Amino acid sequence: MERTILPVILSSENKLTKGETMRFIIVLIILLTAAASGLSARKLPPLTTVDKVDLQRYAGLWYQIGYFPMRFQPKDAKLTTAEYALHTKGYVTVKNTAYKDFEGKQAMSDIEGKAFISDKKTNAKLKVQFFWPFKGDYWIILLDEKDYQWAVVSHPNRKYLWILARQPVMDKELYQSLVQQIAAKHIDTDKIVLTGKLK
Repeated sequence: MERTILPVILSSENKLTKGETMRFIIVLIILLTAAASGLSARKLPPLTTVDKVDLQRYAGLWYQIGYFPMRFQPKDAKLTTAEYALHTKGYVTVKNTAYKDFEGKQAMSDIEGKAFISDKKTNAKLKVQFFWPFKGDYWIILLDEKDYQWAVVSHPNRKYLWILARQPVMDKELYQSLVQQIAAKHIDTDKIVLTGKLK
């Protein structure tokens, strides 16, 4: 015979004692912990990067084509660039600039920092520092390994994303292909805001 378990109804005639209340809370915590464990067991696979990055070729000027909006980036910028250069001390200098115009003649803000290589086997994982002592992960997850004309940068938690190119205009089919590849890495492409131009 199938048993039916009815929920406890709290009323003036059916109150939990202090001990029962504590046991109820403990059971609830156990259930919530188990549920959280179940969710973590179904978590996304670790984000992967490209196999190898030649930082000499990666250095230079990049234009932001698309990104996940962040509070530290001007939302009204018409053009955003990132410029990298290898320093003799082994790190990479970083300069991000936001412009009022798409032609890049009226700068509205800029910031300079350093990027330190955290995975010297691939050079695909770096940590960027704009303000000491804070550093943020900078992972190169997609790259034009032949010509270094485009790249996609993200974070291991997938909350940040930048689509970069050597020109402020990108081929529409290439952009759509990159979006598909980004989605295949379990990154929410609906959050991408297009800032460059497509042709």
